[in-house]
Amino acid sequence: MPPTSLSLALGVAVEASGLFLAIWARRALGRNWSGEISIKVEHQLVRSGPYKLLRHPIYTGLLAMYAGAALVTGTWLAILGLAMAAFAYWRKIRLEEENLNVAFGAEYDAYRRETWALVPGLF
Repeated sequence: MPPTSLSLALGVAVEASGLFLAIWARRALGRNWSGEISIKVEHQLVRSGPYKLLRHPIYTGLLAMYAGAALVTGTWLAILGLAMAAFAYWRKIRLEEENLNVAFGAEYDAYRRETWALVPGLF
């Protein structure tokens, strides 16, 4: 679909919001963050900042940036990229949550019941 001034403005706003969320979430994790799925020595279950509501706000932010790019460009390739990223994060979420469940047990089970994975009210 051809971009309009509304889709451009909305897309940039979604991208900026996603970037802000991803940075905020990364800062909230502090030394607990890792690019790979791992539990560090003295690892803590972070439940502050965006983690009060979402278990994977970095992925939410990154997916928002993909969605914003799709709005800005209006191409099917951008939508395909968003779908591919969503599938990859869905897979990684499953692996991360298994790992966190092993590390934190009942504490993580309670956290899962109290929060959303990516999008409040949806998933």
